[in-house]
Amino acid sequence: MTGPIRVLLADDEPLYRATVRALLDAEPGVEVVAEAGTGREACALARRVPVDVAVLDVRMPDLDGIAATRHLTALPRAPKVLVLTTFDLDEAVYGTLRAGAAGFLLKDVPPARLLDAVRTVAAGEALLAPSVTRRLIADFVRAPRSPRRELDGVTAREREVLALITRGLSNTEIEQHLHLSRHTVKTHIGHLMAKLAARDRAQLVIAGYEAGLAGA
Repeated sequence: MTGPIRVLLADDEPLYRATVRALLDAEPGVEVVAEAGTGREACALARRVPVDVAVLDVRMPDLDGIAATRHLTALPRAPKVLVLTTFDLDEAVYGTLRAGAAGFLLKDVPPARLLDAVRTVAAGEALLAPSVTRRLIADFVRAPRSPRRELDGVTAREREVLALITRGLSNTEIEQHLHLSRHTVKTHIGHLMAKLAARDRAQLVIAGYEAGLAGA
């Protein structure tokens, strides 16, 4: 990516929004280009202003985080969506990930963690390493409404890669674990995303849980 990471910040609490904006604007290579107080306003802004990462609150008036994420990820130049939530057991997070969010954080994370998250998401990775995230996704996909998923067309090696992604390993860790080059790992991930119709790494993790690979 050339130039600064362009961020859309959406939260219905002006004080919190101002605090996060000050933090992001002070970070070299990151620029808040738009602010919104509602989900609908965030979607309208994203259609007019080029955005790389949308940082959204889950609970917003006039389109909540789930609906806003669904709209944003359907745009021709869809931004990566990073969701912030107050409660780590908020079931809205499940729907947000389903809608295409690249991941989420709790609102009380240290500032450095939020900055790292914006950079991680902008680079095309998903923020799924924290154990709370894995637990939330696992709880969701293991529920009775989520039948076991078949991995049609996925090769044995791709299945190994998916299992490691599901366990929260980064690309570098997968390279080391399977003794593969970076290019090969990225190729396998690209094939998995195509075969499983996954928008991003977050949806690959969900697919892995649905296929029973969490403990593989």
